[in-house]
Amino acid sequence: MTIHQLSIFIENKAGTLVGLLRQLKEANISLIAISISDTMDYGVCRIVCSEPVKAYSVLKEAGVAVSLREVIAVELDDEPGRAADAIGILSDEGLSVAYMYSFRITGKGVIVFRTDDNAKAIAALTRGGLNMIREEELSRLV
Repeated sequence: MTIHQLSIFIENKAGTLVGLLRQLKEANISLIAISISDTMDYGVCRIVCSEPVKAYSVLKEAGVAVSLREVIAVELDDEPGRAADAIGILSDEGLSVAYMYSFRITGKGVIVFRTDDNAKAIAALTRGGLNMIREEELSRLV
């Protein structure tokens, strides 16, 4: 019950991000979530989109340094503390979160994250009654 996320190594200079986004636009790929963490010269852009495998191919063919990673996306009720509950389940299992970002859509919260053991994380979150978003469900988020 993982989804695919694009991880893209980009230069931190004017025009780089818009060029990347225009390539996805021309391929008719919709963004669902985007996160950028940076250093002074380079950044890592993480994208969840409508067609991750197609996006990967488009960017790879354009010479972009991109990888396709499996991450977990959890849908949460729009109530205070639900993200804390979800991350608490992982912590109780001894799992660490490498990175995380979130967004809200259609009255729900969504957290996207990578752990050191996705299978163990999915099992724990499922036992905790949380709903993982499947790859085939991404289109409903667009």
